[in-house]
Amino acid sequence: MEHILSLSYGKDSLACLGAIEALGWPLDRIVHAEVWATDTIPADLPPMMEFKSKADAIIKDRWGIKVEHVCATRNGKNMTFEKGFYTPVGRRGKPMFIGKPRGFAGTVYGNWCNRDLKIPALQIANKEKGIYYIGIAADEPNRFGQLSDTKKYPLVEAGWDEAYCRQWCEENDLLSPIYTTATRGGCWFCHNQGVGQLRLLRKNYPDLWALMLKWDEDSPVTFKADGHTVHDFDRRFQLEDEGFGAADQMKHYSL
Repeated sequence: MEHILSLSYGKDSLACLGAIEALGWPLDRIVHAEVWATDTIPADLPPMMEFKSKADAIIKDRWGIKVEHVCATRNGKNMTFEKGFYTPVGRRGKPMFIGKPRGFAGTVYGNWCNRDLKIPALQIANKEKGIYYIGIAADEPNRFGQLSDTKKYPLVEAGWDEAYCRQWCEENDLLSPIYTTATRGGCWFCHNQGVGQLRLLRKNYPDLWALMLKWDEDSPVTFKADGHTVHDFDRRFQLEDEGFGAADQMKHYSL
């Protein structure tokens, strides 16, 4: 039976490598579910993609294992966010994009990404039964699931909390840029990101921002569950660029 680490490249996930080593547990495979925005654009920003390549090289050199990057597929082709977003799911052929939860008011993107893009990719890669290592820190009891013979938490067993996981990653040159140059990790188009991250995306990656504006125009529901759209944020940031402060913005636009 294989021993498999599901790797996200976050600090806890990467620190599992050290905990597994310290515990003397076997490790046969390392699998990462790669998410793509389109057929040519990854869901991670360039700094994160560069870090993944760097981390893969370190892992291969130290642990002798090549990280497997897997992607969800449909009809033999890689599944992307854009393809899922434009999949009709409405009645009578009406294009209600998959971003809208069935039967509920929701956001443009929703949490279907994890269900349709990440989990299927890992299921494809892990067809055979094995023992899976999950990167949950020792000080996250609210995330503990039920331990079993095939699901183990190396960090919990080793007693490594989030702070120590970060320290281990720093010491081993495996700290993701999401902890140093960004406010959060995840896909650049995620509706859960805050205003600050959206502002940086618009400033630093105008091509990606333009793609989000296109999706926003095509969506039957809003980017945020509170009713705000990507275009709302675009207008806000434009006012900021023009020198309007928060009080002045209220005269033109509320967000």
